[in-house]
Amino acid sequence: MKILFTAKGENWDSEVDPRFGRAEMFVLYDEDSNTLKVISNDEAKEKAHGVGLQSAKMVLETGADVVITGNGAGEKAAQILQNSNVEIFVGAGGMSLKEAYEAYKNSKLKKQF
Repeated sequence: MKILFTAKGENWDSEVDPRFGRAEMFVLYDEDSNTLKVISNDEAKEKAHGVGLQSAKMVLETGADVVITGNGAGEKAAQILQNSNVEIFVGAGGMSLKEAYEAYKNSKLKKQF
């Protein structure tokens, strides 16, 4: 399973970014290989509109099964992800990636859809 975190840093100790579309970056955790991959979200800083849709497209390109974030995806991005069977879990803002992963594994995060 591949789990994508919205993140403010590049490792397990980094804080989960509460934003989806304008997250500083994304960190993809592949449970099968036990690896982390950092994905830039620099383009979101330059755009005034549509960053949620762009981020949803990026999630699909990574092959993520789950997204863990703080506040969740906006309506249009959520609709795209929901139609593709990607699950979004919210409520991880302020947690480290490791804490958010543990909360997810222990069913402590709320499912956006």
